[in-house]
Amino acid sequence: MLSKQLERKHSLTIRWLHWVNFPLLAMMIWSGMLIYWANPVYSVWIGTYQVLKFFPQWFNEGLGIPFRLAEGLQLHFFFMWLFLVNGLIYVVYTIVSGEWRAILPVPGSLKRALRVALHDARILKAKPPQGKYNDAQRLAYSSVILIGAASVLTGLAIYKPLQLSWLTSLFGGYQWARWLHFWLTIGFVGFFSIHVFQVLLAGWSNFRSMITGTELVEAEAAQTEVKA
Repeated sequence: MLSKQLERKHSLTIRWLHWVNFPLLAMMIWSGMLIYWANPVYSVWIGTYQVLKFFPQWFNEGLGIPFRLAEGLQLHFFFMWLFLVNGLIYVVYTIVSGEWRAILPVPGSLKRALRVALHDARILKAKPPQGKYNDAQRLAYSSVILIGAASVLTGLAIYKPLQLSWLTSLFGGYQWARWLHFWLTIGFVGFFSIHVFQVLLAGWSNFRSMITGTELVEAEAAQTEVKA
């Protein structure tokens, strides 16, 4: 019978940055929707048929989203700086502490990430190798850092299109920068939804590790590492 032991998983800094980022990102998305409702131009089409509109009036009314553009702009620009500072601290900390080694994908990560997805879907029974993060998490966490950086840059490009004209031009102009900013936000929502699902799938011990910093694991599993 395998014994269980507490294993240190997340540092205090990582936990603080993680939980601070959650309300900041939520406010950025909320205020962004207030802004977008003033000019909801994006939708998905197949030929001449509109499959999906982002977002129809009933969606905004159902969530109780008020039509207040000025408020949305003020909130968005205020929380943008907090979101940026929190993200910069996170990136600097992962570099200085060496945490980046556990986050960045390694050779074979894409192949092993597929195995993780098949295991989560209950198609594969054998659990793929698990270090601090599995390969699907490595890909997801690395991608969301890039999404965050791109969101800030495209946001600045549409926030100050004249003062930062070089940046706006880099994204192909104001309309293209806004289009990219919108879809990056959709990417954030997709990441968050999958992230919450994976946390629920992993169980209470995994969730608790982001609060206390330690996780209860089987002693034998604690020795398993993913080869870089």
